[in-house]
Amino acid sequence: MRRPLRFLAHKLELSEAQVPELARILDELKTERAQAEVDNRRTVTAFADAVEGPTFGEARSREGGELRVKSAERLRDAVTLALSRIHAMLDDDQRKRFSYLIRTGVVAL
Repeated sequence: MRRPLRFLAHKLELSEAQVPELARILDELKTERAQAEVDNRRTVTAFADAVEGPTFGEARSREGGELRVKSAERLRDAVTLALSRIHAMLDDDQRKRFSYLIRTGVVAL
């Protein structure tokens, strides 16, 4: 088990059946975060391209801005879906503990 998964399994007292499901959810979220990092690098490149030439590349700047917005929307949707799936698999007490971990910053989304 990876460290965040082990930590959450312990703190939330997950059952043996819940652990693999949480692992799948966290893996999918990790993939979306990695894609957001790739998108961020592309955005930065577009912004740099926009200011590199003798005239400002407004179209290239807009491309970068649009990519940033779309990436943020995809990440928002992925986090919302992950939270929904986690909510569905937890019992009431586990939900309260998970909420506390999010609220206190122990778990970052």
